[in-house]
Amino acid sequence: MTLLLGASTVGLILALLALGVYLSFRIFNFPDITADGSITLGAAVTASLLILDWPPALATLAGFFAGMLAGTVTGLLNAKFRINGLLSGILVMTALYSINLHVMGKSNLPLLEETTLVTQSESFFGLLFGPGDVGVFGWEVNQRDAAALCLAGAMVAGVGMILYLFFRTEFGTAMRAAGDNPQMIRALGGSVDFILIFGLAVSNGLIALSGSLLAQYQGFADVQMGIGMVVWGLASVIIGEALVGSKSTGIVITGAIMGSLLFRLIVAIALRWGLDPNDLKLITAVFVFLALVVPGALAGLRSRAGRAR
Repeated sequence: MTLLLGASTVGLILALLALGVYLSFRIFNFPDITADGSITLGAAVTASLLILDWPPALATLAGFFAGMLAGTVTGLLNAKFRINGLLSGILVMTALYSINLHVMGKSNLPLLEETTLVTQSESFFGLLFGPGDVGVFGWEVNQRDAAALCLAGAMVAGVGMILYLFFRTEFGTAMRAAGDNPQMIRALGGSVDFILIFGLAVSNGLIALSGSLLAQYQGFADVQMGIGMVVWGLASVIIGEALVGSKSTGIVITGAIMGSLLFRLIVAIALRWGLDPNDLKLITAVFVFLALVVPGALAGLRSRAGRAR
């Protein structure tokens, strides 16, 4: 039960990463590699401020805005300086490595003695249920695990609802249209550059928020924690799309969250069964490759079979 709760909590936290990747890769078709740096930036900023005795909520919000700043820089490089989108993300991600080191002052910041959103949630659970473990479906689980799961679930549900409502607004509709047909937006007098910059800012803000919560849950921020995270987010989005099989915005957002949860649970089970942790990134990359290639190959086979008949 502890394994299930821990994997579900991390899956929900990384669902924010998946939602950020969904914005950049699916809405704008923008290969934003900034994610690998911005998730660490969110963790670094939040951890540094927590050590300075900032309130956890404000420290987390600061991590979110730091990620938005990183995404804004990527968008400006692409939209205003006409640098290739992939190269823009690589430039900012590379710069963020040094920035994260300067923010933290060293490569790793422990948070075990600091007050975080997780410890505050645990204290709230203690007030509600009293000291000791909490019963969940007949299982006795640690209060910290239960509190962290509820915190992550509430954060993801809130962010998902805000995104869904935002995409139903006029500007949200324009954002989706700019990703599908930027020429139409220009013809209507809209600024595609501004929409792209804003979208990348929100995307990286969500990714940094994921890093902020992950650092508070794990109890540390590390300068290496963002390596390969963009692939993880993309895998979650692909799994979610396969699960829901719909293009509806609300369902796709739900699918991305479900994909992150399922992917993390699969990884946790594989590690429990003896998968070498050193192979985790390799397996993730292979999985994403297959998820990208296999659906197209199957569609081609069905098309040729139909023509043959």
